[in-house]
Parts: sequence; C-alpha cells; structure tokens
Amino acid sequence: MLDWLQELDPLIQAAVAGGFTWLITALGATIVLFVRRPSYRFLDTMLGFAAGVMIAASVWSLLIPAIDLSEGGSLPAWLPAAGGLAIGAAALWGIDQILPHIHPLQRGAEAEGVHSTWRQTTLLVMAITIHNIPEGLAVGVAFGAIADVAPDVDTSAAFGAATALAIGIGLQNFPEGISVALPLRGEGFSRARSLWYGQLSAAVEPVAAVIGAAAVVLISPILPWALAFAAGAMLYVVVEELIPRSHSRDNGDLATLGTIFGFMVMMTLDVALG
Repeated sequence: MLDWLQELDPLIQAAVAGGFTWLITALGATIVLFVRRPSYRFLDTMLGFAAGVMIAASVWSLLIPAIDLSEGGSLPAWLPAAGGLAIGAAALWGIDQILPHIHPLQRGAEAEGVHSTWRQTTLLVMAITIHNIPEGLAVGVAFGAIADVAPDVDTSAAFGAATALAIGIGLQNFPEGISVALPLRGEGFSRARSLWYGQLSAAVEPVAAVIGAAAVVLISPILPWALAFAAGAMLYVVVEELIPRSHSRDNGDLATLGTIFGFMVMMTLDVALG
C-alpha cells in the first residue's frame, strides 16, 4: 500500500510524513466548525492519550533503536541514548525559558519566557510551535535513519518503524488539534480563527521533519544521538505540558486511562509495523 513512499528519498519521505501529521491535526481542528463549547472531560482524556503515544514513541521508536545502533561502538551502548535524551530535554527547557509563549488551555495565565509585548494570539502560536517541533524531528529522524541502513540490507523494517511512528504521531495530533481549536472557540474566537490556530499547531512539523532527516542523512554517526534527542524533547513536552494540563480539571482518572491506552496503541503500532 505504501510501496510508492518506500521508493522515495528519505528526505521526501520525511516531508510527506510531516505533512501527514499536520493534516491530521488540521482534521482534528475542523471539529470547531460544528462544536462551540469544549467538553473538558473529552479534552483531558485525549491529552492523556497524546501523552501515552508520545511516551511509547520515545521508548519503542527512538530510545531502543538508539541503543541498538550503539551496540558494538566505541562508546557504551547506553551513552548516546542517555546523552541525547538529556540534551533534547535541555534544549526544550532552554527554548521554554527564552521564547515568549502562553499555553492554549491556561486561562488567565501569564506569558512564559522573556518579557514581551506580543499579542496573546502570537504568544499562543509560539507555544504551539515550540511543543510541536520535537514531534516533527522525531518523524524526520526516523525516516532519515533509513538512509543509514547498509545497501545490502532490506530497509522494510526501518521503513515500517518510521511509518508506525508517523501514524502514532498523527493519531495523537488529532486530539491536539481539537484541544487547541475548541478552547479558543469557547473564549470567543471565530470558527475560522479557531480552526486557523488549531491547524497551525502542527504546521512546523513538516519543516522539522525535513531538518531531522537531513541531519542524520548528512551526518550518519549522530543517528543514535538524534533519535535520543527527539525522545528527550518529546518527553519534556509530555511532563511539562500534556500531563499537567490533562490533570488540571479534576479529570485525572480519565486522563490516566487515556495515557495508558495511548501507550498501548503506539506500542502495538511499533511492534506490528516495525
């Protein structure tokens, strides 16, 4: 079914996969055209689901492959995975401290990052952009890894793993589009503006995917570090934003169940396709 995609250059594969994750986000945001008031029980469950998918993707699709790729190298196999994870989380933390932004469901919250006179909608877009970059990087690095497979080795497994990751990220992007667009509509934004900002939450992902793929294609020795970097950045988003947001309105049980289900879905995808 995806044979046509497997035949393409890894950079193009990354761009297509990043476009897919953006499209699913846009589809989620279109719900704002039919619904005005968000159901926070539903939103918190879906945020938990997104967290579960990202945790499983970080482990199964990124960290374990990073360790496997480091076996037999000059460094301990765990070092690139641990080091890349720490660098990825530190990079997101640094961006969070510097770039002015405000999270979409933080009603009345003050902007984070350095002081700025930017409008609230601009701050919202910055938060969305920051926290969707790791997902795009993860997809891009996974497809870029295909180029690192030896010429005489079948790339089907690597392609399957990258495809599973893209599908998983796409699945969790659907509720993310909803979780951005519906609260904005509830705050009085027009349907068109709510949809615009909802789909914008993943517009950076195709760009980040191509950058991630290009990095590992051009500098293949960094592949284990790049995989772990993407995992650390995604885990930072999960712990810093998704889990706290999903537990902020007394829907913790639903959010927890959503997290477990999301983890199961992503784990199943990775094992079945990779």
